Amino acid sequence: MLSFIGLGLWDEKDITLKGLEEARKCDKLYAEFYTSKMGVSIEKIEEQIGKKIEVLSREEVENGETLLNEAERSHVCLLTGGDPMAATTHIDLRIRAIERGIETRVIHGVSIVSASASLLGLQIYKFGKVVSIARPSENYFPLSPYDAIKDNMKMNLHSLLLLDTTDGYMTANEAMEILLEMERRRREGVLGEDTLIAVVARVSADDAMARAGYMKDMIKEDFGETPHSIIIPGKLHIMEAKALVKIANAPEEILEKI
Repeated sequence: MLSFIGLGLWDEKDITLKGLEEARKCDKLYAEFYTSKMGVSIEKIEEQIGKKIEVLSREEVENGETLLNEAERSHVCLLTGGDPMAATTHIDLRIRAIERGIETRVIHGVSIVSASASLLGLQIYKFGKVVSIARPSENYFPLSPYDAIKDNMKMNLHSLLLLDTTDGYMTANEAMEILLEMERRRREGVLGEDTLIAVVARVSADDAMARAGYMKDMIKEDFGETPHSIIIPGKLHIMEAKALVKIANAPEEILEKI
């Protein structure tokens, strides 16, 4: 059997009771943290579960043979940050397990997709395509995120931006610099210094932060320890605008634009 267990977003206490019970029943525990990193060490998670955890690399999870071969003869689980089925790699792994006659089970965890909206008071059904912001390199500066944000805006939908975790977490400030550079390259008036933007940091932690304002002001703020995520609001309902003002300290003038 292969169980996929979501750990939630921050620390060892985010796992559900059902997930904790399932993990403790497993013969072998694996984990991956390249799709979503936690705010605590693996040792903290091992202490909570009471078992040793082997952390797999991206290549080992995508290859899947270690997990699948083990799951053919024992009860194995893959622990992931957030919700396990939010990543395409995990869906592929589950399908391959089923095709090999391995029983599978999913124990869901808190996802940044819903938690970021909840923290800001935004309505989850008004979100469009989720956008990933990768760090550019000398010969690599993808502009597809710009198009996705533009499409969401055309439909009056909010955009959730997930920030790069390779080589260390990307900060919201770094992501905003990249967004402004995208605008300089495309010049279609989608993003700018006066774009309303919201940042959530350390979602699910005791010191979780939610801030909203115009990009020209937000880019100068210190949001503290990562992970950070960005939301670019689409058309706001009056209650969403009030929530951004009261919860995230957005400028009250946004209420006048509703």
